[in-house]
Amino acid sequence: MSEKLVLGVDIGGTKIAAAVVTEEGKVISRDYSPTSAQAGLQVVIDSIFTTIDRAISSSNVGLSQLCGIGIAAAGIIDSENGKVIFSPNLPGWHEVPLGDAVHQRFNVSTYLGNDASLAALGEWRFGVKKQVANLIYITVSTGIGGGIICNGKLYTGVLGAGGEIGHMTIDVNGPRCNCGNVGCWETLASGTALAREAVKHIKEGASTSIVEFAGGDLTRVDAKVVFEAAKQGDRLANELIARLGYYLGVGLTNVVNIFNPELILIGGGVAKMGDLLLDPAIKVVKERAFTTSATSVRIRPALLGDDSSILGAVAFVLDNLAEGSTIHGE
Repeated sequence: MSEKLVLGVDIGGTKIAAAVVTEEGKVISRDYSPTSAQAGLQVVIDSIFTTIDRAISSSNVGLSQLCGIGIAAAGIIDSENGKVIFSPNLPGWHEVPLGDAVHQRFNVSTYLGNDASLAALGEWRFGVKKQVANLIYITVSTGIGGGIICNGKLYTGVLGAGGEIGHMTIDVNGPRCNCGNVGCWETLASGTALAREAVKHIKEGASTSIVEFAGGDLTRVDAKVVFEAAKQGDRLANELIARLGYYLGVGLTNVVNIFNPELILIGGGVAKMGDLLLDPAIKVVKERAFTTSATSVRIRPALLGDDSSILGAVAFVLDNLAEGSTIHGE
C-alpha cells in the first residue's frame, strides 16, 4: 500500500480510542479500552499500548508501514517535548513523557498534542477539507475545550497551551472551576454545569421528570439525562438547556469578537443536543457580537462527530512529517 498510514490515539477520561487511518482520513481499523484513570499512571499507559496493539493487529498493517503515531490528550501539553504537563482527566499525571514512552514501545515517530486543538485540526483537514482559513472548534462535554485554526494554521501559542477558551472568565462571581478560578465558561456552559443546575433545582423542590430518567438517583443526573427529559417535554429540562445555550452564546460572542472566524464548529457530547442548545446560543451571538463579525460567521455542529480528535492526531502527524519534524522519531 503506497498511501501513508498513521495511527491516531485519543485519550479521554473514560476511554482510549486508537485507529489506523489513511492520509485521506479513511479509518481502516479501530479499537477501544477503558482509561481506568483512577488506577494510576502505569495502568493507563499499559492500556494505551494494548489499544494500539489491537488496532494495528486488526488492520493487517505492520508497524513498519506506519509513518507515525499521533496522540490527542486533554490538558496542558508540551508538544515539542512530547509531555503531558497536566491533565484533568488523568489524576497524578504531571510532566509525563508520553511521547517518548510510546515511541520506545513501538519505535514509530510519535507526536503528542492537546485533544481539542487537534480536533480543530482534524475538522479543518478532513471535515471542511481546508475550505476555510479561520475556524474555531469548541468541544462542549464535561468541560469546554477549544482549538483555533488561524489563516490555515493550528494556533497553539508560545508553549502549546493556547486554545483554552473554556477557562475565559464569564462571571467574576460565578461557580468555582476545577482549574481553581471562578466563573470560567465551562462552569456555566458545560455538561457538568447543566447537571449541577438540575440537581440544585430538584433539591429545591422543582417539579420535573429529570429524577425519574435518572432512576431516582441524583448522583446519576447528567447532561444526557436532562436531554432525555427535555425531549419528552419536561419544562425544567428545556429551561435548563436554554439557559445553558444562553451561556454558551455569551462565550461564543467573545470568540466571535476576538477571532472573527468564518466558521465555529461545536463538538462534544453536549453538542448532540443540536438545535435545542445551539438556537439560543446563536441568538445571543446575533444580539451581542459586533454585527460585522456576527453576520460573517457560521456556527454549526462538528462534522466528524466523535472522531474529531483521533483524526486530528492523524493530521498532526502528517503536518509534522511534511514540515520535516522529527519529534520522538529517530
